[in-house]
Amino acid sequence: MVSKEAARTAVGVVGNIIALLLFLSPVPTFIQICKKGSVEQYSPAPYLGTFVNCCLWVLYGLPMVHPHSFLVASINGAGTAIELVYLLLFIRYCDRKKRLRVVLVMVVEIVVVGAVAFLVLTLAHTTKLRTTIVGSIAMLGNVIMYATPLSVMKLVIMTKSVEYMPLPLSLASFANAVCWSIYAFIGFDPFIIAPNGLGALLGLAQLILYATFYNKSKKQQMIESEGKGEMGLNGNPKV
Repeated sequence: MVSKEAARTAVGVVGNIIALLLFLSPVPTFIQICKKGSVEQYSPAPYLGTFVNCCLWVLYGLPMVHPHSFLVASINGAGTAIELVYLLLFIRYCDRKKRLRVVLVMVVEIVVVGAVAFLVLTLAHTTKLRTTIVGSIAMLGNVIMYATPLSVMKLVIMTKSVEYMPLPLSLASFANAVCWSIYAFIGFDPFIIAPNGLGALLGLAQLILYATFYNKSKKQQMIESEGKGEMGLNGNPKV
């Protein structure tokens, strides 16, 4: 019979793989942004939320905070680096006003995480207390990460278009939340299971929205394409 710890490790490894796919899922989006030279209507919120979330979970997974959590620290370390690249690209291709906002939020996030790490490691003297403090804050960060797509979901509902809510990102987010919920349930880690349970529900909501508005988006694109084609045939310049 497979032991509880072995099962938890196996689920954690799968969670690492899915989480890595989640972190890499925006790559096609950023390739498109680089080609167009503009972020258009894409929001930086998901990347800012994921960045601070990863930083907090790296801290949580450190041996001096929460022992035996290497899988948590390793994948979030990779996520921190990946999200930083996305944010730097976003800053490169957004307008000046948005660029200032993104940089300001990043600076605040880094200062807050640094302050939490310093205070916890110097003032809290047991791993149990450190786990409680950092876990509570990291749980909030995880909720923020899963809640940030709400702005994109609102845009989908308003425009009836899924153009700015990439399906790979929604799928990876849902699968990631489900996997880490199982991981936390096996070892009963409330700081992981609570936000990921919420994330699974929000991820499911995104998939439902995608299924609802996908056909409408395709029809709208076809209509716009036909309209441009007719303008071209009439000798008028295409917009």
